[in-house]
Amino acid sequence: MGEVSSFVVDKAGERLDIFLTQCRLGLSRSHIQKIITGGGALVNGRPQKSRYILQAGDRVEFMPPAPVSADVLPEDLPLDILYEDHDVVVLNKARGMVVHPAAGNAGGTLVNALLAHCGDLSGINGAVRPGIVHRLDKDTSGVMIAAKNDQAHIELAEQIRAKTARRVYLALVEGNIEEAEGVIHGAIGRSPKDRQKMAVVRQNGKEATTQFRVKERFGAYTLLECRLLTGRTHQIRVHMAYIGHPVVGDPKYGRGKSPFAIAGQALHSASLTFRHPGTGEEMTFIAPLPPDMRAILEILRHSRKTGQEET
Repeated sequence: MGEVSSFVVDKAGERLDIFLTQCRLGLSRSHIQKIITGGGALVNGRPQKSRYILQAGDRVEFMPPAPVSADVLPEDLPLDILYEDHDVVVLNKARGMVVHPAAGNAGGTLVNALLAHCGDLSGINGAVRPGIVHRLDKDTSGVMIAAKNDQAHIELAEQIRAKTARRVYLALVEGNIEEAEGVIHGAIGRSPKDRQKMAVVRQNGKEATTQFRVKERFGAYTLLECRLLTGRTHQIRVHMAYIGHPVVGDPKYGRGKSPFAIAGQALHSASLTFRHPGTGEEMTFIAPLPPDMRAILEILRHSRKTGQEET
């Protein structure tokens, strides 16, 4: 069993699962519901179901299972650390690095590298994903944050959920986007045509919103600044493909092989702003563009200057 958390209900009428979701445990409602179903929540000493309606004065005990043991070993891999203290580590993730172990990627991940670098990471996400508050796709580069203790993890996860943590991405997309800026709304779920992909769907999707602003135009390509108002799987990649402007080099949602020398999509987590979980200070960190994206932009700028549009 993991660490037990106890709470006293001060207002009647709320479901047990909703109450616990609002207790800043760093877990999703669906995850909490699974724990409740397994008998991991007691109300006044007795197990209850997720839909149980709480009364004022009820004592709730939440007992998550202990993390499942996993053979995630420290590996001395290079890391580009932007900032570190006893609560957090902010880094610039390299394109091509998987964030945490999974099928087909048992080692060589960011988690393996972090375990070797600092060892002390939060345990909320279990043994396979220690410290991981949010993730980036394997072939998306840029700034991300990991938590070194559970309290920091809970605080940061709440900021991401409440959208007070701000994430800005740079994306080079195919085609010329004529609007200076825009907002893409489209619920994202599993593609009904290919279960290995996500898609904008009409049913069984989760609300997703992406803001974008044009930074540069190159005729056949456009450089965008994108802001996430939600955090869905592959959100920017799916939304840009949905409006007919897939991210350059995207092997899953793109139009084919990229004409440029880049392994994966030209998508970069450029900046992250959050309040430090210990001090409350607002902090912003910026990750410079990786060499492959810089090289592509230099080619496009040169072509634009000489009047030779890239196609």
